Formats: sequence, C-alpha cells, structure tokens
Amino acid sequence: MTEKPLSDCRLPAEWEPQDGILLAWPHADSDWQPLLKEITAVYIELTRTILQYQAVLIATPEPETVKQQLAQATIDMTAVRIEDVPTNDTWTRDFGPITVLRETKPLLLDFEFNGWGAKFAADRDNQVTKRLHTAGSFGTTPRKAINLILEGGSIESDGAGTILTTSKCLLNSNRNHHLDKKQIEQLLFRYLGAKQILWLDHGFLAGDDTDAHIDTLARLGPNDTITYVRCNDPQDEHYAELLKMEEQLQQLKTQTGAPFRLIPLPWPQARHADNGDRLPATYANYLVINGAVLVPSYADPADRVARTAIAAVYPDRDIISIDCRPVVRQYGSLHCLTMQLPEGVLS
Repeated sequence: MTEKPLSDCRLPAEWEPQDGILLAWPHADSDWQPLLKEITAVYIELTRTILQYQAVLIATPEPETVKQQLAQATIDMTAVRIEDVPTNDTWTRDFGPITVLRETKPLLLDFEFNGWGAKFAADRDNQVTKRLHTAGSFGTTPRKAINLILEGGSIESDGAGTILTTSKCLLNSNRNHHLDKKQIEQLLFRYLGAKQILWLDHGFLAGDDTDAHIDTLARLGPNDTITYVRCNDPQDEHYAELLKMEEQLQQLKTQTGAPFRLIPLPWPQARHADNGDRLPATYANYLVINGAVLVPSYADPADRVARTAIAAVYPDRDIISIDCRPVVRQYGSLHCLTMQLPEGVLS
C-alpha cells in the first residue's frame, strides 16, 4: 500500500476510440473441446465483424491452425495479428490488459488473475498479457504488473472517473482476502484514476462462475446512462434479486449528484446445459467497438428488444447481433470473450 498513485491516470470508457480487440482462440486443450466446431464458427464470425471496424489481436497456442481457419473463411488478414501464446481458456475480458491513459498515453495494467477465485486453472491465462507484451504485440506501449486480483469484467468505467462494480465479486474472500472495502477502493483510486466507486450489492445470474461480474448485470453508457438486466417474471429465481438491484440503481448518483438514465434490457427465456444447469444468458454482455455495438443473441424473441434498447444508448453506431448460444454453454457471453485495446495501444 506504499506505492505512489499513477499520475494523471484514467480508465477510458469502452465507447472511446480503440485500436483493436484482443481474442484468445478456442482450442481442444480447454473446456471448449466438446463444442470446438460450434465455438470456432462464432469466433470466425466475431473476427469478421470486428475487422469491419478495427484490428484483431489473437492469442493462441495453435497459430497455424487459426491462420488456416481464417483463410478458409476468406478473412482479410491485413488487420489481424496472431501470436503463439499458451492459454487455459478464452475469457480475455478477465485476463487481458486493463488499459489506462496516463497523461493521454496508454499504459497496460497487468493485474493478477486466479480463475475467478481459484475455480479453474489459470496459470497460462495469467501470463497472457506479459507474453503478448514480450512478443511486441502492443508496440511500445508499456506494461505495469500489479499485485492485485482484478478482472476486467468486474468493473465498468464512464471514462470520467466513475467505476461501477459489485460487492459480491470485488469483496469476495476468494480474490483479495487480505483487503477490506476501503483498501480496495483506495487501490482503484490509485490505479484506475477513479473519483467515485459505485457498488451494487444485489444481482446474480444462475450458472455464473464470476461471482456477479458487473458486465453481466449493468453497464455504464454515454451521457450518464446505465443499461441493466430486468427480470419481469415473478416466478423466476432471479426476480427478487434483480428487483433489488434495480432499486439500488435508481438510488445511484453521477458525480454531479444527478440520477442516471436507466435503460432496462429484456430477460431471455431460460436456457439450460445438457446436465440441466441454468445458463447465464444476458444481454448486458454486449461489446462496444468503433462504430458498432455487438449484441449477444440467443435465438430468443427478446433478441430484437435488446438490440432496440441498446440502439437507444448508441444511436450513432451499427447494432449487430452475434449468435452466443454456443458461448453461453460455457457459462459466459460475448463481452467476456473480448478485451478492447484503446487507441494508441497497437500503434
């Protein structure tokens, strides 16, 4: 706790200009093995879509295989960089770099990743940012290793110093058990340039392994907006908790003391794994890129409603559906698979 604050530092909002998106490609030596064909098709479509707007950086232990898959799909490789990097899994949102702007220049913060509280093996994933940096993937952008467990999916930023998070994740004893709430806040002030931290104490998704990551529940948007999941079925197991979350969101204030503009997202029909477990399907797990927002779809009547709601927040961007039915079978969704690289990181 003796380290000096990062000077003139802020965590940019996701809707600010980006150089590219980091992906970790699925492979047979991972939990994707039974779904490899289906999930690879999702990754190819995701790559094709992102490349319409910006670059894609791919970490994979099988670079030649990925090159062949993209070539067979007639993907233009001009803005694709593939690096030979071992991975346990593919959730780059949580082990990729969290990029802050320090005196307007990007700095890659490499936090510790312990597999969402030691639930899953994470030794290789925890080294991905370091290995990509060593390989020169980020050009001359510096990297700073930080001895704090923090996943990108657990925090939301408005780019102006507001951080939105959940107490169930950041205060969970399976992350940083030696730190209390005040100490964690001080570290977020220090490393992310936070000016205020907003905590949600309610909200969950059945089947979620992340201990209530904020990016599955509520998302900060431009002009003091928060999109959030709302369950309208009193018989659903999520109803009471998400209602409490909504009530708490209504009490949150911006840095100027005004309430946020709240945009509810629809509730998809329940989806289940082969073993009967409920899957954490959520429309909050969308990805904002240059000129577009990629929205999870589940072949559900609510897909269209979700796109319309998100289009109201991002009226100047293309709203594009990505089929996430294969993704959610591994208990995550679209945003979890990706990590944005802000402007300047790759150049």
